Amino acid sequence: MAGIPDVDVHKVYIGNEEPKDDRSIKYLDGDKPFEGTLAVAGPSYLGGHSGSGNGTLNVGTAIDVWKPKIEERAVDVEGDVNILGKKGPNHVNIVGNVFVTGTVDCLSTGRLEARHKVADGLPAKPFDIQHPTKGEGHRLRHVSLEGPESGVYYRGRTRTNEITLPDYWKELVHVDSISVQLQPIGSHQNIIVKEFDNEKIIIESDNYLEKIDCFYHVYGERKDVNSLLVEYEGNGRYDYPDPNFNENSNVPLEERNYNDPQYNYGQNTKTVL
Repeated sequence: MAGIPDVDVHKVYIGNEEPKDDRSIKYLDGDKPFEGTLAVAGPSYLGGHSGSGNGTLNVGTAIDVWKPKIEERAVDVEGDVNILGKKGPNHVNIVGNVFVTGTVDCLSTGRLEARHKVADGLPAKPFDIQHPTKGEGHRLRHVSLEGPESGVYYRGRTRTNEITLPDYWKELVHVDSISVQLQPIGSHQNIIVKEFDNEKIIIESDNYLEKIDCFYHVYGERKDVNSLLVEYEGNGRYDYPDPNFNENSNVPLEERNYNDPQYNYGQNTKTVL
């Protein structure tokens, strides 16, 4: 039968006397009477909880006249908590909001993974890096185009025969990946790309009576990071072979090498033949 054999030994056991099922013995250095030990062999119910009693320990909110300092607070923990899930799919089930002030590391299974997949389809994916030419204290932020390369672009309008590219293109773009599109404004101008590099584009018209006036789009592939492996074997995005670009990788963010030579798959786009 259940009972409290001896409170004075600093340990309370609640459960059958014979056979006694005191699991604390296994973890507390034999039967050493650590002060304040409570060993319970059956389910426990604390506070006012629902009638379901689904757990071994069932904790509810306040009952009768006593109220916690924070209304409806059932459990307050100061210290680390470790949960080893036994039966899924949801090892921790929360009905309500979650507020976290620190970082969260999730392996993105189930619904969270589905939401990540939705986010993958959204536009305006940015990259934000240290400025390639201005260095520390300066940032460069672009929004990526979708395509089979890590591409960047520069566009605008010119009325001269030279398009000056941003100075950071020298360290950002493969010179032999550049392509240029020109769209004359107002009239046919028979303009062509005469020469190009990753600093400037020289254009030329065979109609010397017409002044150059055109829109331009200049595209290039980034060289500051490894190229994109466009097609690979796998069942999901986390099967991407380069761990430096894999969100589910065990490589810490601060240790990732986006130029790791063992994952250099070769330049995606070449325009110098």
